[in-house]
Amino acid sequence: MAVFKRPSRTYESRLNREQSRLSMIAIPVASVLLGSMVTAMPIIETQPVLPPLGLMIFLAWRLLRPGLWPMWAGLPFGMFDDMFSGQPFGSAALIWSLIMIALEIIDMRAIWRDHLQDWLIASFMIVIALFGGLICAGLVYKARAEAIVLLPQILLSLLLYPITVRMVARLDRWRLST
Repeated sequence: MAVFKRPSRTYESRLNREQSRLSMIAIPVASVLLGSMVTAMPIIETQPVLPPLGLMIFLAWRLLRPGLWPMWAGLPFGMFDDMFSGQPFGSAALIWSLIMIALEIIDMRAIWRDHLQDWLIASFMIVIALFGGLICAGLVYKARAEAIVLLPQILLSLLLYPITVRMVARLDRWRLST
């Protein structure tokens, strides 16, 4: 008499199954928060060089999955980023909220987008966010900084954005498979 055993997990059907609700929500949120905390690493530099990784991951998630974040998601993520970036509190919250509004307007206008258009949109938003942070810091600290100081940070951010999108796409694939 043969005993029938249940097949191992590798042979089970992966279609029509329910994903973990926790991983569906926690993976995007944790990736943005960890990206924002990168600025707290003990890296010493004389000029701003480190790209705004939290913003880049936030933009990558938003452009990859447009319905993932609600419109108000820029506010709490921006406030968390303000705690670690050293910018005046509320500046990133304002800038990230304005970026979310701009992305919603762009989504209403443009029906189809490809990778190049997403890269251009994200590049424009990153440049606006960096200059907005410079203006907010100048208003609060009464210091005048030249815009040329941001050039290395802008170039590095724009060149690293496709790698960030690839990383977020892998996280998204992992999120949907668990």
